[in-house]
Formats: sequence, structure tokens, C-alpha cells
Amino acid sequence: MAPAFAVARFRIQAAIARRDGSPDKAVVHLVWAGQDRGGTYTDLRITDLSFTRIITKGAVTWIPQPRT
Repeated sequence: MAPAFAVARFRIQAAIARRDGSPDKAVVHLVWAGQDRGGTYTDLRITDLSFTRIITKGAVTWIPQPRT
């Protein structure tokens, strides 16, 4: 099944990140607009993405977590 939105046809309208219970977890709130297969843009879509911080040999990496 094809995704509802074409990957190349979206724009981020706003974003904010905050800690999520510990310094090693964060949630990013995105407000975005996307163009559907019919060519219509839908504004003010909201998505939350979760990340976990991993520190290896002094390098910090934020790993995206599966959406639940």
C-alpha cells in the first residue's frame, strides 16, 4: 500500500524538542504540511517522534525509537 503523503512533498511548519523523563530521552513535536496523492496540501498535521541518547567513546548519538 502506498503512503498517504509523497515523501518529497512536505514542509515542517514548527518543531520543538524536550526531555522525556530523563536526560537520555527526548520527544520532538513536529507540525507539518504534506501533499497527498491527489495534490492537496494538508496543514497543521502533528507528529511526535521519540529519541534515546547513546554515548559511545565520548560521541553522542540520538537514536529514533519505534512509534507506538
